[in-house]
Amino acid sequence: MRRITRIATVGIASAALALSATACGSDSSSSAGSDDKGGKAAIAYDIGGRGDQSFNDAAFAGLEKAEKELDIQGTEQEPSEGEGDPDKVQRLTALARAGNNPVIGVGFAYAPAIAEVAPKFPKTTFGLIDDTSKTGPNIANLVFNEEQGSYLAGVAAAKVTKSKTVGFIGGVETPLIKKFEAGFVQGVKDTDKNVNVKVQYLTQPPDFGGFSKPDLGKAAAQGQLDAGADVIYAAAGLAGAGSIEATAKAKKWAIGVDSDQYNQKGLAAYKDQILTSVTKNVSGAVFNLIKSVQDGKPQNGEIRYGLQDDGVALAKSNPAFTKMTDVVAAIDKAKADIIAGTIKVKTAP
Repeated sequence: MRRITRIATVGIASAALALSATACGSDSSSSAGSDDKGGKAAIAYDIGGRGDQSFNDAAFAGLEKAEKELDIQGTEQEPSEGEGDPDKVQRLTALARAGNNPVIGVGFAYAPAIAEVAPKFPKTTFGLIDDTSKTGPNIANLVFNEEQGSYLAGVAAAKVTKSKTVGFIGGVETPLIKKFEAGFVQGVKDTDKNVNVKVQYLTQPPDFGGFSKPDLGKAAAQGQLDAGADVIYAAAGLAGAGSIEATAKAKKWAIGVDSDQYNQKGLAAYKDQILTSVTKNVSGAVFNLIKSVQDGKPQNGEIRYGLQDDGVALAKSNPAFTKMTDVVAAIDKAKADIIAGTIKVKTAP
């Protein structure tokens, strides 16, 4: 296995959660030596950086798997707090010039930068996660049907709530996060129209701090708990960890996102109250793109992952959840109906 060394990073995580997210734009490159026969690949992280127990960590897992199985040399780079597109352009350019192929931007915020840099390096494949707005012959748009997984979370929430009030917390009010909201609300209402869904966003563009500040998520969750919510689903990156903390301490159910947060070490103190998580196979998408380049058949265009290929799913790691046989049965039926096309899940509220 090749080892990634992280250099000059700055922690910005919640001390209460003992998380370690990074927020520095410096290099984080492999120190495995000169043997790079499998090639070189790089990922540039989204807001919150590695250590978010969610989206970025899932991308890292894909790179780590490629290091183990494909013998590639991996490089990571972190975002700087409050950075703009020029910073991302500089980062992606440096990664491409260093011979990394593919170069993967983790998150829709990289779309403008990839659109600018990709034409300058036509022999390099650029991966763009969660965005299809920018395309090109050497751009692979790795996207997911988040609304489908969120629908299943809505079914679960509606089935387990006792107060008939549940909550959704979005990190930043963008079209992507609105997909999570739309699916969740539809799943709740299709299951029990009498359940009230409280919706709150932490920040509005161009302020993307709602993805990186656990305290914001914690405060929002506390507000929803005070208003009677007993199940809260947060799609908010690192801020979602704060939501999980508050919800778990109140002995209510939290629903995680992107990664199976029940199994995240940084959230171990709260795992018993993490009912389930809406997972996105970001790790698989990253690995598949790296492998396609190594195989000489690089992916390009829209590569979409959904329920039908477990690109999105609802985790069943919590034993307390799997014991809820009626809830699991309802979720399995909804999944089958979505795949069959019987249920059409909205992508906007």
